[in-house]
Amino acid sequence: MIRSAVTVSLVEQARSGPFVFHDDLELGIRKAADLGYHAVEIFAPGPDAVPAPKLQPLLKSTGLQVAAVGTGAGWVIHKLSLTSPDESIRRAAINFISSMIDFGGPYGAPAIIGSMQGRHGDGVTPEQARDWLRSALDELGEAALRYNVPLIYEPLNRYETNLTNTMTAGVELLQSLQTDNVRLLADLFHMQIEEVDVAAAIGHGGRFIGHVHFVDSNRRPVGCGHMNYGPIVAALNDIGYEGYVSAEAFPWPDSDTAAAQTMRAYRYWFERPE
Repeated sequence: MIRSAVTVSLVEQARSGPFVFHDDLELGIRKAADLGYHAVEIFAPGPDAVPAPKLQPLLKSTGLQVAAVGTGAGWVIHKLSLTSPDESIRRAAINFISSMIDFGGPYGAPAIIGSMQGRHGDGVTPEQARDWLRSALDELGEAALRYNVPLIYEPLNRYETNLTNTMTAGVELLQSLQTDNVRLLADLFHMQIEEVDVAAAIGHGGRFIGHVHFVDSNRRPVGCGHMNYGPIVAALNDIGYEGYVSAEAFPWPDSDTAAAQTMRAYRYWFERPE
């Protein structure tokens, strides 16, 4: 079964980012539960931002899960990157992601690496950047095994990274790793920029896809852009995907409307009878 999730950001510096709910985790969780979501995806400033004694009762009372936890605050707040030319920054980036693995792991939630992957340039060659990235993914993928969850790596569009932009490149990267515990995030917004055919790219990603960001072409909620979802949903079913489709979208025109619109789209595409 493909399950639904919605994003909740607690990072002040990411207020303009593509997150449906902001600031109030308890309110976001309760609204998500009221709308029928299965889970929330949490974008937190760090591993201590949401103590277990606060989160666990919320999840228990609402029946929600944590679909994933973002690590982007490591870049947004601290400017940490896995491919920085500064070795101490690279190590701090690995340590930050490891701490987020420890935050999400007890809830069965994988950590997502997106913006923290960095980029080559500023004296760092493409080959060196990819070597550092592979080394970090190997270390962090193995760290995630402690919780029996994968590490999620996200190919981004060309305006956000010059390392990995497509599913094909993502599969090639994962196949070059020593660990087998890293999966790809298929973010439909990034994919509609970079892929010739989004559905075909999902087919190529196949078993390597471990998470999906369910969003429209303009990063607004599903149904508020020009994405063609029929072939995309068919491709996800064809590869046997059983993870989350998570609303990482702008709160357009507002959070409540965006969350409700995404849930309507989820039910239309994933719950309607054949």
